[in-house]
Amino acid sequence: MITDERLSHLASVIVDGIWKEDLVDFTDDDLAMRLAKRAAAKFAEEMKDVDRKAKATVASLKRNVVEGSPEWDVLYKKYYEEEMQRRGN
Repeated sequence: MITDERLSHLASVIVDGIWKEDLVDFTDDDLAMRLAKRAAAKFAEEMKDVDRKAKATVASLKRNVVEGSPEWDVLYKKYYEEEMQRRGN
């Protein structure tokens, strides 16, 4: 779970980066921070969901692959990347 402080920090980094690159002129800094915080939270939740799905896929295999083993790591990475591709990432 990502903390509120971490989300606030990420939002600040996002807004500052956009501002420094002169990509957008914010008319409402508070709104920009709220939207960036919401986007960071959504991104973190999506990454957590991808992680859960990859772990569940490895766990569902007929052969019992021990979590933390080299085989598990390879399979997890494979299913994680497949799930990311399904989502267009």
